[in-house]
Amino acid sequence: MGERVCPVWVGYLLASPIRKLFQDPEKVLGPHVEEGMKVLDIGCAMGFFSLPLARMVGSHGKVICVDVQEKMIESLKKRSEKAGLSSRIETRICDHNSLGLDDLKEEIDFAFASAVVHEVPDAPDLFSEIYDALKPAGKFLVIEPKGHVSEKDFGITVSLAEQNGFKVINSPRIARSRVVLLEK
Repeated sequence: MGERVCPVWVGYLLASPIRKLFQDPEKVLGPHVEEGMKVLDIGCAMGFFSLPLARMVGSHGKVICVDVQEKMIESLKKRSEKAGLSSRIETRICDHNSLGLDDLKEEIDFAFASAVVHEVPDAPDLFSEIYDALKPAGKFLVIEPKGHVSEKDFGITVSLAEQNGFKVINSPRIARSRVVLLEK
């Protein structure tokens, strides 16, 4: 695993509506998210997935958005206010060594990380933190870009998840991506 962090300027590209052509948030996350859920969006950036997630969880749900970059979080806050979804979104700035989820033990129904695991310096700790935050039978969807993550490296990622207690339950297809759906 690496220690690269997506530059803030790339966040604007990632939040582009054009991205929906190959990664539509409703199609990617809709099968896993229901109204009233508490969802964790890891490496949320400017909220490409966060805002649709907030719509999916409804007024009784919550999306906890975590990112290491304050500028990404600030942009997400502005976008969520403009969309009228700020009451459903909780933002957190984490550090490079921890997501800071100690207060969420077994509270999360579904966790999601897109193009994040390969940037994390300590993937086993990441998986451990997410595992602890998930409710029993909670699910974690990991999506990594094929252009950045080889099949071999993705296999290592899946193995690390399994070593931290996760079970592989599916490998959904998403364009230009390596994907695994894990369960606690």
